[in-house]
Amino acid sequence: MKGSHAMSALLIFAALFGVALWYTQNYAYYSESSPRDFAIRLTPRDGSAPVALPARDTRLLTGTSSPLKFRACFKLDQGAAGLARRFAPYRRATPLKAPSWFDCFDYAQITRDLASGKAVALLGRRNIFDGVDRVVAIYGNGRAYAWNQFNEKYADQ
Repeated sequence: MKGSHAMSALLIFAALFGVALWYTQNYAYYSESSPRDFAIRLTPRDGSAPVALPARDTRLLTGTSSPLKFRACFKLDQGAAGLARRFAPYRRATPLKAPSWFDCFDYAQITRDLASGKAVALLGRRNIFDGVDRVVAIYGNGRAYAWNQFNEKYADQ
């Protein structure tokens, strides 16, 4: 009987630990907001200071534990074609997966659209944090997404 009690206790502990781990990964360190006044910054092709562009219909996801938790969904007044002529492209844009409840940010679709040319990746700001760039993906209709990703400082050698 003692073995079955120990096994039951171990299974209960594992289940509780699993739930706590899942909650921590998906909810605990994230914060969502929908600011009324939000501007996304894009870096001009000449490398000068990033320019703020007003955004609307904004949803932001931030986290206290890592700069990589940042995600944004928003609309700009201009589409990809006009902005791509003025602002620096981002070569290896890799959208990072957001928690499932932040449903406006579909990293798999954004990745496919960047690969097919339906969206254009632009540099928001280099080294927004040490070794981390802000990347913005923009569609022809002005729909846009932003995230932070590691830059070449942390690339595999």
